Amino acid sequence: MLETDNILGGEPSKKIVADIHNAGEAVSWMSNICGPHDLKVHEPSKIHFRHVGNILNSTTTAIGYIEYGTDVTVKVEDLSNSYSISLPLSGYQELSCRDGNVQSNITNGVIISPAAPYELHISGNCRKTLVRISRQAMELGLESLIGKPADKPLIFDPKMDAKVGSSSAWWRTIRYIETELGNTDSLYNSPAFIRDIEQALIKGILTSQPHNYSDDVKNALRNNLPSYLIKTIDYLKENARNEIHMDDIEWISGVSRNKLYSDFKRYIGMPPTAYLKRIRMSGVRTDIIKSMGEESISTLALNWGFNHLGRFSTDYKNIFGETPSETLAKAKLNL
Repeated sequence: MLETDNILGGEPSKKIVADIHNAGEAVSWMSNICGPHDLKVHEPSKIHFRHVGNILNSTTTAIGYIEYGTDVTVKVEDLSNSYSISLPLSGYQELSCRDGNVQSNITNGVIISPAAPYELHISGNCRKTLVRISRQAMELGLESLIGKPADKPLIFDPKMDAKVGSSSAWWRTIRYIETELGNTDSLYNSPAFIRDIEQALIKGILTSQPHNYSDDVKNALRNNLPSYLIKTIDYLKENARNEIHMDDIEWISGVSRNKLYSDFKRYIGMPPTAYLKRIRMSGVRTDIIKSMGEESISTLALNWGFNHLGRFSTDYKNIFGETPSETLAKAKLNL
């Protein structure tokens, strides 16, 4: 069964569904989604390719689930026109590229960039989230960030952490978008709104995932920030484990509290107190995963200044979509 409302077109609300038992048809389908590739199926009689997802309204970005039902190897010489970003929900995959092999499971995704050859080995029990972003959209997003034309292909580090850091937040955003796409009354069905979401995804991955333009992006972002904000952000990061009061932040910044709040909202998207909480929450999450239960979650939270543990757990789940105990359980599962 093949269903789509104009794959990669510009029409509203495009649901994509593929249910295929033939390798040739699977290659044809995925070539249309991501780009040209070869597919080696280790047991052809067992192939059951499924792809269910959506093309974001008025964009070419696709988000969905994919599985092959048997071990396969995808060989890519050059995807040419798209970035393929995937994260297993079950099973595993292994990406072979010029820089070596990248193991991918529920805690690590992979990015296949155009202009470089890869082989992707996918286990038969692998069901994964797949995000396709066009090369044109990604490069336009890059050029808008760095303020100049890109003179060479944009190549990402192929391994993308889904456990900690800003790249894990990117994957949580993808999961939230998937949920919203299933709601008929969602803002995500508005073309004007969803184009901004696509741009946010592109800027998010360009600022969170290492690539060959990372230094240019960091320099451009810092140059766009007022110097007092750079100083204040550095202070918050360096002292996040210590007790910090709003008076301290205001004194370090050297500007009025009203201007501090206003510019944090304008440039960072949240007030300085919320930004500090994010830094601390990310620190606790990293420590939970690193400690593997050798230190209690309560102790780790207290180390980062969270004295009200009930409120901490609620805020943690709101930010990361799981409880601290669930984070620990997932970390142990992937030892």
